Amino acid sequence: MTNIIDPIAELDEARVENQDVVIAKSRIIFRRFMRNRTAVAGLFIFLALFLFSWVGGFLTPWDKETIDPFNIGMGPSPEHFLGTSQAGIDLLAMVVEGTRISILIGVIVGGLSVLISAIYGCSMAFFGGKVDSVMLFILEALIMMPAILVVAVATGSGGDGLRALPSWLLLIVVLLVFSWMGTARLVRSLSMSLMQRDYVKAAKYMGIPSMKIVRRHLVPNIGSLLVLDFTRGVTGAVLAEVAFSFIGIGIKAPDISLGVLIGQSTGQVSSFPWMFWVPLTVMFLLTGSLAMMNDGLRDAFDPSSSSIGSAKSKTAKKKTR
Repeated sequence: MTNIIDPIAELDEARVENQDVVIAKSRIIFRRFMRNRTAVAGLFIFLALFLFSWVGGFLTPWDKETIDPFNIGMGPSPEHFLGTSQAGIDLLAMVVEGTRISILIGVIVGGLSVLISAIYGCSMAFFGGKVDSVMLFILEALIMMPAILVVAVATGSGGDGLRALPSWLLLIVVLLVFSWMGTARLVRSLSMSLMQRDYVKAAKYMGIPSMKIVRRHLVPNIGSLLVLDFTRGVTGAVLAEVAFSFIGIGIKAPDISLGVLIGQSTGQVSSFPWMFWVPLTVMFLLTGSLAMMNDGLRDAFDPSSSSIGSAKSKTAKKKTR
């Protein structure tokens, strides 16, 4: 049987192959990120830890409050996979709870701080004049405040009025107060350059509401900065939680976090090494995966970066017989 070749079909195929295919920017960024094996590995580790923090409790019949009087300070065993603490509490249950609290603090503080810094910084650049001066003064005053003293007062005996809140929620509030100022200053600088663009000036002349211009024209154009700052903010919040809890001014009992577990076992590393190395390893995996993702996102957003190849579209050839 003879194949009939349609010249019109061949002409259409040539046009498809030779035409420039427009690819959405978000799709290009996604392709570049997925080509970065290190970043994908970081994403996989972070998702695995996130899943572990919510379903890891089903791996053991014990919880973070039940004491096993027959296995006090025991190492890993079939009954307690990661061993028990000096009080006979299952370490796996405590690590699951601590990982969940640390991730929750990091994600909430990282996300809200980016939102606050974007709105505050864009508003400073948009309104300018006296509004910018007043907002900048407030920003500089907050930057000069000693964060560690405020955390100590809020979570210690000086914060009796706030003790009704869970210690992890109180720490989120305190960290959120001090985590957005640096990004807000950078957003202000970038937004001031965007204010000189023609489309922003046209929107102002057309009488579009101010907050609508900020939301639709300024914030989306600094999206790459905000995404990168989100991953950095999550990492910074996790490390701050670990540091404050380690020195005793962060998470308080009965709440548990990775910082609390590391701090409680520091003085007994030789006697109960599993109590120290297990939460420390989880913390390294959590912060390391976020750093790997941040590097991959930075390269994906940078159009001049060639570390992960190009994002050219490949059009499959269609054969007409």
